Amino acid sequence: MAVHPILKMGDPRLLRIAQPVRAFDTPELHQLVADMQDTMAAANGAGLAAPQIGVDLQVVIFGSGQVNPRYPQYEPIPRTVLINPVLTPLGDEEEHNWEGCLSVPGLRAMVPRFKRIRYTGVDAKGQAIDRTVEDFHARVVQHECDHLIGKLYPMRVRDFSQFGFAEVMFPELPVEDD
Repeated sequence: MAVHPILKMGDPRLLRIAQPVRAFDTPELHQLVADMQDTMAAANGAGLAAPQIGVDLQVVIFGSGQVNPRYPQYEPIPRTVLINPVLTPLGDEEEHNWEGCLSVPGLRAMVPRFKRIRYTGVDAKGQAIDRTVEDFHARVVQHECDHLIGKLYPMRVRDFSQFGFAEVMFPELPVEDD
């Protein structure tokens, strides 16, 4: 297992379209997932996508099954490895909330996301995943899957008066290095 450096906004690798995973339950795929989990845990992240560590594959991980110290106000999300995901919005209702990103350290913005989604894909062993989720869980999945299509959350911001440095916008919060 290893903690990898997380690519930062401006690195062109973050703008690529990730490739589908074709082989499951392999030592290489399990190693990638373990490295991603170590990297996410070291950063106290809510999720991580393979492109954020320079791996051009459709692999995201999110959740820990317990309250995340960066997001203590939200219900825990089950630890999930999601490969080759397909997201389907369930309705047009959007929810606007603050987001940050390990690849965009120190910044926060109000980002619109679908309130309810269905996501499908497979886990590292190739077993099917099919879930319907809402609120913070839905937001995290949408955010991580955006990384697979070369999108970072600032690309979704509609009102740039609600985008800035966390330490300026939220001085009451502890400073984090995202």
